[in-house]
Amino acid sequence: MQEYTIKRGFGKLLATNMVDKLVEHFGCEPVRDGDVYRISYGALESLEVRLGSGGKTLCVSTVSKPNFDDDQVILDTNRKFRLYLDEVTGYSTKERTKKAKKVE
Repeated sequence: MQEYTIKRGFGKLLATNMVDKLVEHFGCEPVRDGDVYRISYGALESLEVRLGSGGKTLCVSTVSKPNFDDDQVILDTNRKFRLYLDEVTGYSTKERTKKAKKVE
């Protein structure tokens, strides 16, 4: 599971955006299991999201489909996943990478 920090100003709508953006980017309605929302899309067997500590972070867990080898679907899935994180967290891929390196 990966925990992403949320940019200032994005926290107020985090609970709503984390679900709405799944529908917007992946085109499928998430299944709710307690506080976890789950979808299956493209090369991902499972994509789960939930609010993190104090509702100020986003926790994401992904499981890839085993032996999946359709490069176009993999690229599409990765692109949509990155766009989803960009819009929900407020940070670009480059900014998220930079933040992750600071933590290590």
